[in-house]
Amino acid sequence: MAGRPFWKGYLKLSLVTCPVAMTPATSESERVRFHVLNARTGNRVVSEYVDSVTGKPVEREDEVKGYPRGEDEHVMLEDEELDAVALETTHTIDIEMFCPRESVGWIWYDKPHYLTPDDKVGEEAFSVIREAMAATDMVGISRVVLYRRERAVLLEPRDNGIVLWTLRYGDEVRDPQDYFGGLAEAKPDAKLLSLVKTLIDERTKLWSADMVDDPVQQRLLDLIASKKKGRKKAAKRKAEAAPETGNVINIMDALKKSLAAEGGKGKRG
Repeated sequence: MAGRPFWKGYLKLSLVTCPVAMTPATSESERVRFHVLNARTGNRVVSEYVDSVTGKPVEREDEVKGYPRGEDEHVMLEDEELDAVALETTHTIDIEMFCPRESVGWIWYDKPHYLTPDDKVGEEAFSVIREAMAATDMVGISRVVLYRRERAVLLEPRDNGIVLWTLRYGDEVRDPQDYFGGLAEAKPDAKLLSLVKTLIDERTKLWSADMVDDPVQQRLLDLIASKKKGRKKAAKRKAEAAPETGNVINIMDALKKSLAAEGGKGKRG
């Protein structure tokens, strides 16, 4: 079932404008969630902010955001001051520029959303923008306020719609050279490389959503169902033994044994 749009506004390219609706492309509504209870009374536990020095509860109207400038020192900022530095318009996706699709690395992609035209009149303008991006293999870059924060977003044509990705901020992405730069260039043995390629081939199959299912979620649902029926606690699952490590294992022998095992299972479809 399609989810309801959580944002409505306008998609704009120069003088071309059309009304659009946005819906998150992912959902956590099916995830098992728990409330924290008082085990003695069965009542729900509520949380509240308290003053770290006096220990007294802080009233909602007294809560402000503070930026630390030293030990126990903060610059206080009111909500009105924070709102003043945000985008003037929060409901227009004005495409400021385009860039080649392949030039944007996967690490910048954050959260996907489905963008669709919000009325019949705007469908033509929406489709023209989408098809032009698809034909040139370009993605659009814009800025919009989402989740109470100004964000850079990327617009990618997909089927008959557009996927809008919020992008990570520049200071959120770490430089890979800090981690990979010191690694020596690998020159694996040709025979080992061939065996690993064969192993990869044996394990290759078409992508399916079943590959990323959550077995823990189902076990939680089974546990909850059994508790409702008054059954005893489920037995604790044993963790799998950690694989042995060390130089005692010969890589060639290990690969040959792996391929022999894969051959017994047959080619995966």
